Amino acid sequence: MDPDDPPRQRANKQRGRGTYANDCVPIVGLVSRETGSARFQVCPDTTTATLQEVVTEETGEKALIYTDENRSYLWLEDDEEPRERMAINHSTGWAADRDGDGIREVHVNTIEGIWTSLRNRLRLFRGVHKDYLSGYIAMFELAFNHDHVSPDILQRMCGLQAAPQT
Repeated sequence: MDPDDPPRQRANKQRGRGTYANDCVPIVGLVSRETGSARFQVCPDTTTATLQEVVTEETGEKALIYTDENRSYLWLEDDEEPRERMAINHSTGWAADRDGDGIREVHVNTIEGIWTSLRNRLRLFRGVHKDYLSGYIAMFELAFNHDHVSPDILQRMCGLQAAPQT
């Protein structure tokens, strides 16, 4: 290694969770275990208020939410909250069998795999400006959720109403 030409250093070595302000933009992702469809949203931060807003908008009132041990999801354990939370502590294992039937039903592997796909897709661009990240995320979500892009989907993407079927 040449001492006059040290290797390039990566940016954003700040500890802790990222925020939009410190250029480590958080993306909240949800995936349905029933349908397999995924939803993603670029957020300003991962505070309880932000996550609560996203989860309540994107899930049903009686939904069972699987999360990691992030403390921002503790509101799901409130007695007034109709949604139920099952959390996995990654320091003790990748999944848990909570009902004793031998199946490790509490895990977040589905969304973790989707994050890998999203990271690989974004890596192709070698950096995306945070102001345009939501557009790249929306295109990934569209491609992930639809095997076939029909004219109806393209019209909805452009904000047009679908033509009536005759």
